[in-house]
Amino acid sequence: MRTYREHQRASAASASLASLAALLAATICAAPAQAQDARKVVEPVAPPSCAVLTASAVQASQAPSADDTARIQSAIELCPSGRAVRLSAGSFVAGPLKLRSGVSLLIDAGTVLQASTNPRLYDRDANTCGTIDQQGRGCKPFITIDNARSSGIYGEGSIDGQGGHVVDGGTESWWQLARRAQKEDARQNVPRLIEITNAQDITLHKITLRNSPNFHVTLNKVDGFTAWGVNIDTPASARNTDGIDPISSRNVTIAYSHIRTGDDNVAIKAGNSGPTENISILHNRFYSGHGMSIGSETNGSVRRVLVEDLSMDGTTSGLRIKSDVSRGGVVDGVSYRNICLRDVKAPIDISSRYNGKAEGRLIPAYSNIMLDDVHSVTPGSVIVQGYDEQHAVQAILRNVSIAGKAERKIEYARLSGDAIAGSDTSNCANRFAAFPGPAGNQRPQLTLEQAKQFSYSEVLKYVGKAGAETVDPWDPLSDPLAKGAAFKPDYIVDQTAKADGVRSFNTVQEAVNRAVLDSAAQPNKRLYLLLKPGVYRELVYIPASAAPITMYGEGKDAAATKITARLDASNSGAEYTARHGAQFAHAAPAVQAMYNSVKDRAQIGTFGTATVWAQNNGFQARNLTFENGYNKDTGNSRAEELPNINNVHHQALALQVDSADKAQFENVRLLGFQDTLYLKSPQIGSTVRSFFNKSYIEGDVDFIFGDTTAYFYQSEIRTLGDRGVSYVAAPDTHVKSKYGFVFDTVHFTHEGKRDGGFHLLRQWFHSSRCTPYAPLPLEGYSCTYGPVNGYQAPTGTVARVSLEAVGKMVVLNSRIGAHIDKQRPWMDWNKPGTISYRPAQYNSDDHWNNLLKAGIDPVKDLGYTKPPSPPDVFLGEFNNADE
Repeated sequence: MRTYREHQRASAASASLASLAALLAATICAAPAQAQDARKVVEPVAPPSCAVLTASAVQASQAPSADDTARIQSAIELCPSGRAVRLSAGSFVAGPLKLRSGVSLLIDAGTVLQASTNPRLYDRDANTCGTIDQQGRGCKPFITIDNARSSGIYGEGSIDGQGGHVVDGGTESWWQLARRAQKEDARQNVPRLIEITNAQDITLHKITLRNSPNFHVTLNKVDGFTAWGVNIDTPASARNTDGIDPISSRNVTIAYSHIRTGDDNVAIKAGNSGPTENISILHNRFYSGHGMSIGSETNGSVRRVLVEDLSMDGTTSGLRIKSDVSRGGVVDGVSYRNICLRDVKAPIDISSRYNGKAEGRLIPAYSNIMLDDVHSVTPGSVIVQGYDEQHAVQAILRNVSIAGKAERKIEYARLSGDAIAGSDTSNCANRFAAFPGPAGNQRPQLTLEQAKQFSYSEVLKYVGKAGAETVDPWDPLSDPLAKGAAFKPDYIVDQTAKADGVRSFNTVQEAVNRAVLDSAAQPNKRLYLLLKPGVYRELVYIPASAAPITMYGEGKDAAATKITARLDASNSGAEYTARHGAQFAHAAPAVQAMYNSVKDRAQIGTFGTATVWAQNNGFQARNLTFENGYNKDTGNSRAEELPNINNVHHQALALQVDSADKAQFENVRLLGFQDTLYLKSPQIGSTVRSFFNKSYIEGDVDFIFGDTTAYFYQSEIRTLGDRGVSYVAAPDTHVKSKYGFVFDTVHFTHEGKRDGGFHLLRQWFHSSRCTPYAPLPLEGYSCTYGPVNGYQAPTGTVARVSLEAVGKMVVLNSRIGAHIDKQRPWMDWNKPGTISYRPAQYNSDDHWNNLLKAGIDPVKDLGYTKPPSPPDVFLGEFNNADE
């Protein structure tokens, strides 16, 4: 029997339909008679078309009332049996559709059928679709095949359920609704993608199903179903998005398919409607998901299942049978053969106590289970758990191995055959192919367990040396600042009042100067500066030597109190002194030292431009606006077509948090264009922490950047759109730092109507002078590892400081505006062929492999031992909604 890879090569060489049929027939004949689809299954052939529909010129995004539901459904109604309605040339948007008996859909390559995000279209007349309650199932599916025979969905196009898109009239996506229901111990009312009921001989062939709001394909009381060459592609974070679920059905074959999703890749169930039997799962590849499952409903009994030539790469469970006394029944005659697993937490997971709190008398009974040639090439746990001695799991093991030391929980189990080997005895090395599709993983999705590591309490408890951080728990949301406490001010700043230089002041910097002097007597006492409403046109420098300072505006309107200046990176030290020297003439010595570090520069550079510069540990700000007003009166557009005359753009910081730990910002507004917010660690290879809550930050290029740990929560991040390209963030987090920037419950917005083309991030290639990652069109060019960053054409060196500044950013539970490129939100640092290019690096494996490709040995040159396992997350998303 051919392996999956051999079959793929044969297909690439234009193997005939007859050979494919012979292949599957041979597979079925070789299987035990009691465990397989009873049909003779060959590769399906799409029926001829009865009608060809091309995509409408008016897209639903432009006119929500104009979609393609009526014309697609009308074509289905008029199509004779044995034919297919063909969708071609573009994108269609539709509400619920129903296939008639004998009528199919054919979706051409490059064509997308999108499910509408209007919950009213799916409602079952109870006005609950798109809500959370205790019942669920308040939505119709997107595509229904009910009481039909010989229907199907064919073609190399795709059906997109838009589960990650904000639903019409709401603030959450379907997936976010499901995640909230989980937190509230309730049920979400969201649509399934394809639901097949009381049907015979239904086919899915080569179609791609993605982003389902709920289950992708469910079969209920179906006799005869084939899924061949199907791709199912939905993020691991999308809750309850099973791939294919045969329920109380028989004669089912799932073959040559690729499934990555947020729940069971395949789940064979049998409920009150009867048994599920004669199932063949052949030559498939599973990626993220919960594995190859049977259950949890088995009370109708599951019999005669063959799973053969399956690889699972990154699923949570592997071969899984799950049930309990509330839904248990017989599972009999299950054969697993030629199985390869990698990075699976529980490669073998057979349990009769799926819900330990379940009550009932339906005791699960698992018998005639065969595991033959089953191998996990990475460590994982083995669970074989019967209910009691009378209901023990009966299984035969032959040539089974789990690499490394496996945690084993085996009880009430009658196992015969070979012992489980503790080393890899497989031929699995070449069985783990990448998911088919575009190269690269442009939108890496975190699992639920990974996402838990990015909660604000977890992220903010680490500080100090990268890789050896100190654990110092910090809960800024419990601070009086976040709770809206009223403070008794030590100093009041009011431009209209008479200043006394002790408690009342006309400028903010004068109040800070006094606070620095007073700190000497009580260095640990927090000092409070109240700023009365108004516009303060000055620089404000808060040195490290001050006691912790809280600076806050009166009232809750952050826009009412603004500190603003207009410095940019091209200003000379002389210009800087002429504008602002007077305000520092009589400043405290620590403040003067900050000023002096800038004034003598030929150009002040990016880091001399900050309107507010805080070095103060524990610095806090609330209800304030910090602005760099450079170009705010003209816009910051970058001329990208000749002639480029008198249209200069420069870096201009509104806020620089410099080496200050536990810096906290509540309801602040940071206004600028390029480089609005800079977050700097005390030294390379260490980190400090900042927290921004209920705040607003705007800019156009790299406008949140730096190397510290920073958490942005319940905030708005707005891209200003008169530049041709934009990146929200440019972190240069040290490779060993646990965390970089985390955005949680954030709305990424844009001031205009521009869709696509802007990006969430590019990882700052800090201080590099040349790139080792791609060649330049220059004879003799090379860029090798060296002690310093330098370049003298055509050769140069790149130092450790640049190679280890990788940039880390995770976005959770957030709304991502239509201006962000959905395919590539994470971008390279500049383009290949440019002197400072570096590719986006999604995790530590990318970092390691990129070094090797660049001719830099991580072990010999950098002193590393081996790549982290599992890989460290550099870039990731979880439970986000696209607009």
